[in-house]
Amino acid sequence: MINLKKITSWKYFGTAAAFSVSFAVGFFMSDAKIAGIASFADISAAGAVGLAPSAAVFTGSLVRSILSGSVGHNIVKLSALALIVMIKMFLEPKNDPKLCGINTFVSVFASGAAVSAVIGELLYKLPFYAFYGAVAGFAAYSAALMIMGLKRRRVIDLSGMGGLSCTVVYIIVISALCAVKLPALNIGVIFGAAVTLGGAYFYKQSGGVLCGTLTVCGAFLASRTVGMDIVLLPAAGLLTGFLRRQKPQNAALGFTAISFVLTALTGLTMSSFDNMLNIVCGAIAFIPLAQHFSDKWINTGVEETAFSDIIGTRMDFLSKTVKELRTESERISKMLSVGGDRKKEIEENCERVCSLCYRKPFCWKSDKGNTYRGFSKLSEMTEFAAESFPAELADCLHKGELLDAFAKSSHEKAAARLMEMRFSESRSILHEQLKITEELVRSAGERIDVRYSENVSRSIRKKLEKFGIEPKNVIAYYNSKNRLLAEVYFTAECCPESSTRVCDLIADELHLQLDHTEPIRSENEIRIRIFEKPAYSIEMAAASSCADDSKENGDTHAVFCDGEGTAYVTLSDGMGTGRDAAAQSRLVVGLFRRLVTSGVDFGSAIKLINSVMVTKSHDESFATLDAVRIDLDECGLTVIKSGGAATLIRHRGSVLKITSPTFPIGIYESSEVFVRDCGFEEGDIVIMFSDGISESSFPFIKELLLGGDDLRHIVEEICAKSEVFNPNIHADDVTVIGVRVRRS
Repeated sequence: MINLKKITSWKYFGTAAAFSVSFAVGFFMSDAKIAGIASFADISAAGAVGLAPSAAVFTGSLVRSILSGSVGHNIVKLSALALIVMIKMFLEPKNDPKLCGINTFVSVFASGAAVSAVIGELLYKLPFYAFYGAVAGFAAYSAALMIMGLKRRRVIDLSGMGGLSCTVVYIIVISALCAVKLPALNIGVIFGAAVTLGGAYFYKQSGGVLCGTLTVCGAFLASRTVGMDIVLLPAAGLLTGFLRRQKPQNAALGFTAISFVLTALTGLTMSSFDNMLNIVCGAIAFIPLAQHFSDKWINTGVEETAFSDIIGTRMDFLSKTVKELRTESERISKMLSVGGDRKKEIEENCERVCSLCYRKPFCWKSDKGNTYRGFSKLSEMTEFAAESFPAELADCLHKGELLDAFAKSSHEKAAARLMEMRFSESRSILHEQLKITEELVRSAGERIDVRYSENVSRSIRKKLEKFGIEPKNVIAYYNSKNRLLAEVYFTAECCPESSTRVCDLIADELHLQLDHTEPIRSENEIRIRIFEKPAYSIEMAAASSCADDSKENGDTHAVFCDGEGTAYVTLSDGMGTGRDAAAQSRLVVGLFRRLVTSGVDFGSAIKLINSVMVTKSHDESFATLDAVRIDLDECGLTVIKSGGAATLIRHRGSVLKITSPTFPIGIYESSEVFVRDCGFEEGDIVIMFSDGISESSFPFIKELLLGGDDLRHIVEEICAKSEVFNPNIHADDVTVIGVRVRRS
């Protein structure tokens, strides 16, 4: 009995197997035809492999020619193979795909030219051998590229040039196999049917159609009759793709049945029965091979949805790890946060004062109740004087020492409480920052509904480079509304001065109306987001006035778009008035804008800003944040508040007032955010204002909203009448913002 394991463990097994396969290729392919002429499959195979396998191909072809008596007929092929082997003897250390292709071309062209010159047909056949050599050389280059990829990465690369090389090799292999003559069977059709079924089963409909089409192409190159017999193979692959979730046996049965039905619809002939036999054999061969298939060995170059699932799962796991760390840290902090223990204090002071007193046995045994009550009263005292000494300890011989001991304990407890408050505040900030990190990691792992476009990305890069603009990276994709977005990244040194210029160049290349966001910087990298204009746009009007005796308004507002179809209108009111209030509000609005446009969720952004405001200085500083988030694709409205004043919304002939009981940013370690989604339509108006607008003016504002559509007039009237409705003697800073959505 043959021991296969022992054979495969033989150190020369690989060399022997490669020689045997190469010999078989040369033997069976020497008489094959492609497009009516001698096939170049054996020549290309010899050119693509190393010295020893190429010699084996030459040997196999020579043996077949001798046995069939066609040495003279195959003289050009044999001489080309011999020349390839001789050239490889010198170029073996440089086994490069390009050299393989050049070697094959030169060998075929030189051999053909030499033979043509001998028989006197040089001028007539030289163009033919030049073309024949070029095709054989390209096939050798493709095969060498595929083999080198297998050696280096141990994977069949179907993307880019790898996909082209595999396509060329597959068509030639099918063509050569179809030319091998066997009774009643066609090896090429059997192999192609198995591959088509595998493509449909593992890569869905597109895989079945592609493999079927390439198989038909190779069959037509071998014989028009064979090609016509399997011309419906791509259709069978397409329909079989819907059976990819079935067992391999069921998929093979379905593939065979579909092929039979398609053949029957076109008319059955004797050749059709032979063709069905080949397809059945291919389906049978697929069943055992499917059990051993793994996409580990094939790279299609297509970004699978499973990859984003992997990233999302990892991010979710990391988020849960950070949460567990935060929970454990809080538990340990509570466990270690031990306040003053009265019993321990009494025991320590008793040991300190009473240990050497001769009355201790009487006080702590015979009169223990009164003594303990007296010590308890001393531990509760905040001021220590002889007049307030407990009556239970009236007979104590060491009253002064007791007072001093408990006074010292009281000071130590006060210091401990102060330190505990300081550490507690630091721990609260740390735990809040861990919670923010947890949310950021989780949001980063959320799967986004986009469709990446490699062609558009490449077109944008080429257009910018043509005009001397060199981006670091370009990512173009379509969102869920099929609207194009492109993110262009630059290094700080290569970033153009005008983002409008970049937008105009891209719009000119793609023939679309595009808009852009302002550049966002992160360390040494700058991002500009270009986007196709959404269905809606916003109209905004603002008016403001300063408080009494103030030269600068403490309110700050901003309007910006994140580039993904969402617009934000923000308003912040700093604590107090004047320059300091303006600095605080500018900090809040600036950080919010930068974080949101960088991709941070608005809730996490507010928590981060709160952490910055709490820890930025010892002085008390806070500011409100009032924002509306508008979805410009569907006209959705979200109100976001952290201590902001009320917001009024005119919607369908009525005015809605939205308030929130939240505190401003920067007061507590943990921030509070109010979020509410509201009904909103084209033509509706949102009015936002700072604390300088009194609630007594709401009826007047409501009348303005229901009485007209001039947004600028409404805003200016509210701002102008703010002092009339203000019940306070000293006026505050006033800012009024009006927002309306219109269809683009």
